[in-house]
Amino acid sequence: MELSKKKIIVTGAAGFIGSEIVKKLLSEGIEVCGIDNINNYYNPLLKKKRIETIKEINHNNLWRFYRENLENSKNIDQIFKEYKPDIVINLAAQAGVRYSIDNPMSYVESNLVGFLNILEGCRNYKVEHLIYASSSSVYGGNIITPFNESNSVDHPVSLYAATKKSNEILAHSYSHLFQIPMTGLRFFTVYGPMGRPDMAPMIFADAMLKGQPINVFNNGEMSRDFTYVDDVIDAIYKCCLKTPYSNVNFHEKKPEPSTSFAPHRIFNVGSNNPTNLLDFIELLEASLGVTAIKKMRPMQPGDVKSTFADINKLKDWVNFSPKTSLNSGILKFALWFKEYFNSAYYQAP
Repeated sequence: MELSKKKIIVTGAAGFIGSEIVKKLLSEGIEVCGIDNINNYYNPLLKKKRIETIKEINHNNLWRFYRENLENSKNIDQIFKEYKPDIVINLAAQAGVRYSIDNPMSYVESNLVGFLNILEGCRNYKVEHLIYASSSSVYGGNIITPFNESNSVDHPVSLYAATKKSNEILAHSYSHLFQIPMTGLRFFTVYGPMGRPDMAPMIFADAMLKGQPINVFNNGEMSRDFTYVDDVIDAIYKCCLKTPYSNVNFHEKKPEPSTSFAPHRIFNVGSNNPTNLLDFIELLEASLGVTAIKKMRPMQPGDVKSTFADINKLKDWVNFSPKTSLNSGILKFALWFKEYFNSAYYQAP
């Protein structure tokens, strides 16, 4: 069956990545059911704005939306029962490394209990393919870069990372037990218009336009594989077009972590181009037309010094290749942020 004939559930549909993949799917004439609880982890007005932008392109009535918590097993089961999805894209999660230190239970409820309810929905209603969000944070204490899916991810340095690693393990077990094809995507520092206010680009831009200092952790000795949101959407969409299958060459005495005897695959989604934090700030200064007041700070608990994605496996799998340069991506982000900063949807953290 062609993708345009399939029905897709997207969780986290009011989120940064979730709303963008929904718009991509709708633009391709695909029927989409969105689920999101629109919580107040960050400005819910921004989440509602994202939903509005989805409604604006819903010309063929292909979109329906449920405001619901994933941990509500009864209601999630009812949505699966009524909608009968062919594909599920699970992007809902309690995000944030630092927030997880002070609010651990919210991560257990959303990222573990909620994810299990999605797996149960896929099991009980014969879903053809689950694509789920993991994170570059699973690489934890690894210092050898670029991060490859074959690397060990057994040493997380935050609870958030531990829950994402747990998602991968849970997904693999369900994929094996019930032969459900599943694709896990490890996202690397996604940024762009409509982005998350708790991430560095939004935090920095907000402070810079207000003339306030920005905290530069580890005295600037950090780098991130910043990945523009359009490239991430391209990766997710392409993965919708290819269903994982069992690796007949899987060597159980020398297991390859990113593939399996189960129909389960894991891929990095990044730009393959790490950028020093101070260089990133310099580009943002140029795009916003302001100078940052930098306050050098030590490394924060749960943070890692560097991220750098090896994307060869995803390239081989679906011909993924990021197309947005950092210069172009930051400029697009900055132009949007200045408009957002002066809008009714803006709300100071």
